[in-house]
Amino acid sequence: KKSEKELKDEEMELFTKYYMEWKGGKTSGNTSYTNIPRFYYRLPAEDEVLLQKLREESRAVFLQRKSRELLDNEELQNLWFLLDKHQTSPMIGEEAMINYENFLKVGEKAGPKCKQFFTAKIFAKLLHNDPYGRISIMQFFNYVMRKG
Repeated sequence: KKSEKELKDEEMELFTKYYMEWKGGKTSGNTSYTNIPRFYYRLPAEDEVLLQKLREESRAVFLQRKSRELLDNEELQNLWFLLDKHQTSPMIGEEAMINYENFLKVGEKAGPKCKQFFTAKIFAKLLHNDPYGRISIMQFFNYVMRKG
C-alpha cells in the first residue's frame, strides 16, 4: 500500500501533467492543428511585380471559370421553353405552375448547367400554399436568373 503522502504526490503530479496539457504547455501528441490549410495570404506589395501578375492572372482564370458556369441567353430561353411545355394545370389566374414530377423531367432535359437548380430543396423553398403541391414557373425562373 502507498502512504498518504505518496498518493498526494502522485495526485499532484497527474494534476500538473493534465493541467499543462490543457493549458498548452506540453502537447499530448495531438498535432491536428498543423494540418489546417493556410487560407490567408497577404496582398503583394507594389514592388513585387511577379506576385502581382500572378494574382491578376489567377483572378482572371477564376472569373473565366465562373462565367462559363453561368447560363447564356440561349440556355435560358431553352429552360423557359421546357418549363412552359411541362406546366401543370390548372393555372392560378395568369400564373403557370409546375409540379415536382414535371420539375424533375425538366431538370433531366435542361442540361448540365441547370442541374444544380433542380433539387428538392429548391422546389421546397419555392413552394407556397398551393393546394396541388406546385410552384410558380415564373418564380423558379427568376430564382435561376438571380442565382445562376
